[in-house]
Amino acid sequence: MDSGPVTRLGVVGCGLMGSGIAEVAARSGIDVRVAEATPDAIAAGRSRLLASLDRGLRSDKLSEEQRDRALARLSFTGDLGDMADRQFVIEAVAENRDIKTDVLRALDRAVEDPAAVLATNTSSIPIVDLAVVTERPARVIGMHFFNPVPVQRLVELIPSLTTSADTLRRTRGLAGQLGKRAIEAPDRSGFVVNALLVPYLLSAVRMVESGSARPDDIDRGMELGCAHPMGPLRRLSATV
Repeated sequence: MDSGPVTRLGVVGCGLMGSGIAEVAARSGIDVRVAEATPDAIAAGRSRLLASLDRGLRSDKLSEEQRDRALARLSFTGDLGDMADRQFVIEAVAENRDIKTDVLRALDRAVEDPAAVLATNTSSIPIVDLAVVTERPARVIGMHFFNPVPVQRLVELIPSLTTSADTLRRTRGLAGQLGKRAIEAPDRSGFVVNALLVPYLLSAVRMVESGSARPDDIDRGMELGCAHPMGPLRRLSATV
């Protein structure tokens, strides 16, 4: 059983979240293989990663040498079979149960090491429902990153009833390699952050709809009174 640091990571999906995960891992010194469904999606994902690394270079967060080393650690494929040698794979495909189920089944067949961890970056689907479609439910765990991944330090780790203690330990170790702060969340809707955040945002909307407070006052109250960096209504506007 490989219990050391992750040196070979797979990322399935190179959209906003997948590209962010791949970038952070490559910048952390990990060999990253990224899988996408089509040549066009691969090209778009590669362009997204290059643009983000170039932004880091322009803002002096990366040196040219660091950018080039990160790029050299990234490879792309259209075949999930190329994940065979990975120690750890994170799927970051669309938030759709059927799509994620298909990907995890395929990864379960492709990844050769039975001790390899299969993580799902979901914000809403129960982890146990995804774990049981594989032949290694003890090695399946939720790993919920936040957008933008290169900036946000938090990652929620969501073990299901089937997840082994060793899988949770190894996933916490990878979070540390990526420079993230990990919290453990229950395998239920919303986990920790969204379970608290969504009712809070809805309450702010209802206050405006009822006429009990003005939007600017709600935001200013939470920013100045509760030290939130952004009020609830500004947060909603920023994510629309």
